Amino acid sequence: MHWTDGFGGGWMMIFWWLLILAIGYGLFQFFNARRNINANDQEDALDILKKRYARGKITKSEFEQKKE
Repeated sequence: MHWTDGFGGGWMMIFWWLLILAIGYGLFQFFNARRNINANDQEDALDILKKRYARGKITKSEFEQKKE
């Protein structure tokens, strides 16, 4: 018999394990990114209003009026 047993021996086993780990890591990153995007989309109106006021895009009176 050949020293590689016809399938590349230990190197091919390492290759396949690295491939499986890379695919798993890629899937984890993909789903984690999707979850973070969805979490950021759930910002409520008051948070948006506070950010606009902090940036100076609206005045204090506009902030108080819209808050109510």
